[in-house]
Amino acid sequence: MKAMILAAGKGTRVRPITYTIPKPMIPILQKPVMEFLLELLRQHGFDEIMVNVSHLAHEIENYFRDGQKFGVQIAYSFEGRIVDGELVGEALGSAGGMRRIQDFSPFFDDTFVVMCGDALIDLDLTEAVRWHREKGSIATVIMKSVPREEVSSYGVVVTDESGRIKAFQEKPAVDEALSTSINTGIYIFEPEVLDYVPSGCEFDIGGELFPKLVEMAAPFYGVTMDFEWVDIGKVPDYWRAVRGVLQGDVKNVQIPGHEVAPGIYTGLNVAVNWDKVDIQGPVYIGGMTRIEDGAKIVGPTYIGPNCRICGGATVDNSVIFEYSRLGPGVRLVDKLVFGRYCVDKTGATIDVQAAALDWLITDARQEIPSQPALERQAIAQLLGKDISELGKDSRAMLS
Repeated sequence: MKAMILAAGKGTRVRPITYTIPKPMIPILQKPVMEFLLELLRQHGFDEIMVNVSHLAHEIENYFRDGQKFGVQIAYSFEGRIVDGELVGEALGSAGGMRRIQDFSPFFDDTFVVMCGDALIDLDLTEAVRWHREKGSIATVIMKSVPREEVSSYGVVVTDESGRIKAFQEKPAVDEALSTSINTGIYIFEPEVLDYVPSGCEFDIGGELFPKLVEMAAPFYGVTMDFEWVDIGKVPDYWRAVRGVLQGDVKNVQIPGHEVAPGIYTGLNVAVNWDKVDIQGPVYIGGMTRIEDGAKIVGPTYIGPNCRICGGATVDNSVIFEYSRLGPGVRLVDKLVFGRYCVDKTGATIDVQAAALDWLITDARQEIPSQPALERQAIAQLLGKDISELGKDSRAMLS
């Protein structure tokens, strides 16, 4: 059976991570989110998979290649052009990407599944396809019911008693929502649906194709199913997804490494004197990471491989990507560290290099210059502060 994974977006709402990593490659405890989708598709018999790529396309293609090591066949449809020897992405939209594949050669010749490449899901695709075919639907939206107070964060789907889709509401106010069923970005299509998508132009599934199907009164349905769905649409969503995995809330994602103590997992060759640190799980520490004496780690926390947490530092309820160094005595609470960026749980970002805060957070491979006495005094005054407090004040202090 055939499927398509949508992987061409720039992921602007997940910056700064997506400056260098495309959304489908964002790691959930070191494993790209798209890899979990391939495992799900293979489990339900979908072994021929098209992936549309654009932004940082080579990152996706070089990792998954032809899909052989994942037990599937994969081909890629690049959306963009080459300028001065560089790939420049020009995404065609979700529906436009499907049509481009079909125009190249009629790949979609039977019922097929389309899903976004940026969500962790545990869905019974076999049952969903059965329901779709039983209805005689040309297109089916897989929906999930959410509490009414959360509807304003999602696209809401309005159906009649038979499941036929009547309307959509994009992030409606709670008191205006006509439904609590939301669009999860998982779709089942018949090839005929592509007749309603124009060739060679940008065209969106949710914003353009679906309204056209409603207007035509096509056999277009939505089905609400009970399954695990962790969307990684924004940085705070990613932060919550990692937390959920560490806490065991996401059942189809296993914590890697070895459990060296209850709730404490490590990769290979972690350097830590367990008697001289305070670590409270759930915590994952990646391979070749050094935790110095006097450090405190409070879960749920993920520390990637090849990191260094200096003595006296505290990491509490945070996510730290690989090759990060957290300076002596620094307190990091409710934060995500990615390269030169530190992001809080609301998505607010600090560029630590631009803010002259490299002594707080930097690349673990970089040698740290010695600090003059006045700077050491300034650092001492800042110790124990939350990193979100270190903006203009710290730049002035160090200038």
